[in-house]
Amino acid sequence: MTSCYECSLDMLNKPTVFPICTIANTPRLPEHCIEWASVIEWPRVHGEGKKMDTDDPEHITWLYEKASKRAAEFSIEGVTWSLTQGVVKNIIPAIASTNAIIAASCVSEALKIATNAAPYLQNYMMMIGTEGVYSFTFELEKKEECPVCGGETVELSISRDMKVEELIEYLEEKQNIGPSQIKKPSLSTTTSSIYMQAPPVLERATRPNLEKKVSELVPAGTEVTVTASSLPLKL
Repeated sequence: MTSCYECSLDMLNKPTVFPICTIANTPRLPEHCIEWASVIEWPRVHGEGKKMDTDDPEHITWLYEKASKRAAEFSIEGVTWSLTQGVVKNIIPAIASTNAIIAASCVSEALKIATNAAPYLQNYMMMIGTEGVYSFTFELEKKEECPVCGGETVELSISRDMKVEELIEYLEEKQNIGPSQIKKPSLSTTTSSIYMQAPPVLERATRPNLEKKVSELVPAGTEVTVTASSLPLKL
C-alpha cells in the first residue's frame, strides 16, 4: 500500500569500500589494516581449505593480532578487538542510538500534532549521524518500477552488442535496476537457460554463453528472469 524499503535504497549512502591497492600497499586507517588481515592475509595463510567464520572469537582474535602488527608497522593507532569484529561483520553500533532517536521523534511528533507547531511527518525520516538529522515532511512515494512492491518487472534497454557476461556485471552494479543485493545472478527465459550459477553441471553447460551476445540468445522484447541466492524474489 505504501513504498517499501527497497524504494528508498538509492537515497542512502553507499557502503564503504576500501581500495585493494590501499589495503595492500599504503594503509592509512585501522580499518585498512583489518581489511588486509581478512582479505589478503587470511587466504594467504589458510588457503582455500579454511573459510573464515566471523562468529568465531578465535578467528576474530587471529585477525586482530595480524591487524595490530600491520598497524604498528605503519604507525597506525586504533585497532581494537571490537573494531576488528565490527569491520569484518560490517557491524554498526546503532541499537541504543536508534532507540533514543525513535523515542525523541515520537515525542516531537506528538507535540506537533497537539499544538500544530509544525507539519508532522508522513512516512519518511532519515538520520545520518555524520551529516545531521533530516526530518522531512514529504511522503516517500512508491516506485512503479520497484522489483519488490511494484510488480517485480523492470524494463531495460541494452545494446545489441552487449555480451551476457557484461549484462551480469551491469545488473550487479546498477542499484536502480533491482534490489541492491543482486549478486551472482542467473539468467533464463521461459524456453532456455542463458547462464546459471548453479548447480555446477548447469554452470559448466551454460558457461560458453557468457561470451555470446545477449541478442543471440534473447529475442527482442523477451522477458528474462533473474534469480540469485541473495534475492528474495525472481526479478
